[in-house]
Amino acid sequence: MTTERTPQQIADLAREHMFANDRAARGLGMEVTEVSPGKATVTMTVRENMLNGHDICHGGLITTLADTAFAYACNSYNELTVASGFSVDLMAPGREGDVLTARSFEVSKAGRTGVYDCDITNQRNERIAVFRGRSYTIKGKPVFTA
Repeated sequence: MTTERTPQQIADLAREHMFANDRAARGLGMEVTEVSPGKATVTMTVRENMLNGHDICHGGLITTLADTAFAYACNSYNELTVASGFSVDLMAPGREGDVLTARSFEVSKAGRTGVYDCDITNQRNERIAVFRGRSYTIKGKPVFTA
């Protein structure tokens, strides 16, 4: 007997399967706090070893946080999806101890391509960066099976 899964159950299973293998996110202390079809929220606390020479969070790590939220959002349909490109604008520094939150959401999904936006804020809800990702879905490849 086959049990039909809801879109939310599919998104939750995709998150579970991805995070089990996501060594980068786990290594940076990221938490995937929310996922739903086409959306994801990921948090990361800025640690001392994430600071650059100006004692602020390295912009590449802020980008990595946003890229991670983007990945969970666009893979939430259980279709293996990768980034085909992205842009990021940094607006304010992240500082040691800040809890950064990246909220990604689907703007457009047509065929095998998609566009996702992501806002990155700190614990005071101050905008740190904005990110736009472009995705490409691999035909016939699920994130998880069974």
